[in-house]
Amino acid sequence: MATVETTYIGDLRTENTHVQSGTQILTDAPTDNQGKGQAFSPTDLLAVALGTCMLTTIAIKTRNDGINIDGAKCSVTKVMTSAPPRKVAEIQIKMQWPRRYSEEQQKRIEEICVTCPVYLSLHPDMVKTVDFGWEVLV
Repeated sequence: MATVETTYIGDLRTENTHVQSGTQILTDAPTDNQGKGQAFSPTDLLAVALGTCMLTTIAIKTRNDGINIDGAKCSVTKVMTSAPPRKVAEIQIKMQWPRRYSEEQQKRIEEICVTCPVYLSLHPDMVKTVDFGWEVLV
């Protein structure tokens, strides 16, 4: 069974349906590549996949260890190559934390981030910059 069904709906847009839940996401080509920038671009989704995978994997792997990350946030910046071929050159992740963690917990969280499935699936030439910051949201 497919995970996602995608339909090209014209004008550089796609409609994507998650088969199991029925949730839909539209994509649009970015304004710097002939699009309207009215929805996530495919490369935006690639970048956001890294941040969401990191947070989700931390939650899964620390769920039974008393490390609560509810409210944690990450800011994702996608950097495209300036010369052809057009591709994502770097994904920058800036983490923000809802509470303080011990040095041991911080080390565990950092290790989980750089071993999450998306991080490990991205090409090794793609720069993946993660700023853990260890800032506490107020």
